[in-house]
Amino acid sequence: MRSYWNTNNGIAPLEQWQPGCWVQVTCPVEDDVKFLTDELHMPDYFITDVADADERARYDMDEGWLMIILRIPHLKSINSRAPYTTIPLGVVLKGDVVVTICDQETRMMIDFINHQQRRAEGFSDAADLVFRLFLSASVWYLKYLKQVNGLIEKAKRNMNEHIDNQDLMNLSRLQDSLTYFATSIRGNENLLSKLKFRLPVDELDAELIEDVNIEMQQARETTSIYSNILDSTMDTYANVINNNMNRVMRLLTSLNMIIMFPTLIASLFGMNLINGMETWRWGFIIAIVLSVLSTVAALWWFRRNKWL
Repeated sequence: MRSYWNTNNGIAPLEQWQPGCWVQVTCPVEDDVKFLTDELHMPDYFITDVADADERARYDMDEGWLMIILRIPHLKSINSRAPYTTIPLGVVLKGDVVVTICDQETRMMIDFINHQQRRAEGFSDAADLVFRLFLSASVWYLKYLKQVNGLIEKAKRNMNEHIDNQDLMNLSRLQDSLTYFATSIRGNENLLSKLKFRLPVDELDAELIEDVNIEMQQARETTSIYSNILDSTMDTYANVINNNMNRVMRLLTSLNMIIMFPTLIASLFGMNLINGMETWRWGFIIAIVLSVLSTVAALWWFRRNKWL
């Protein structure tokens, strides 16, 4: 699916491509690829690179074409292996051609267009569009990080009441998401530092780049903080689980040792040997009393030493 946007005075949709307009391609199909390669003469491997979910943040040049790959945050599903992940967003520039390509539909791009329409200013040039995409990505990293923090706190509250394997798995999935975020944010920062010398930057762009640097630094530091909190939380609950297991094992061992004494007495008196109590009327009662007394004495000793 592709959309055409006039970016001169605000953001306005167009029916067809015009020189200088912004072409937004989302989830490209065969017709979109044909338009980009046949009509705009874009190198086809650019489209293939953007479709690679593991493509790192970078830029590439080929015959006057500049391709920029930015890693943007994306929410898949809370129950997926990594609910929050990052995907590549391609920005391709040459002359009056400005194209963005994303292999998935994201909330960030929808919000980006709505926000630019509310600004009603449009973009001064292609570099302005690129840097504003960087800024939007940084803001959405921070939004998703707040949601991740909320999920961490919710899991911690649940685990304070009852430690469940599902809660531990949820925390593990969030750890994977934070790892993706940290890697992508570092890649975007390195990419931005290189693009400052590749794209034409005016005074307004310089201020925008400074804002992007601040937002990305905050996103990186926030990701690091939440990752450390999550590591600490996982270690704490792992220690709690081990401690609970040790308590259970100590309890079972203590009970086994307490039961051992009456079992020993019953075994001695139950042997097929002459001990003088076979025909005595009080023999059985004495064996029972000795068993009870040994059990009580062992129980008292274990409780005194806090073994039980």
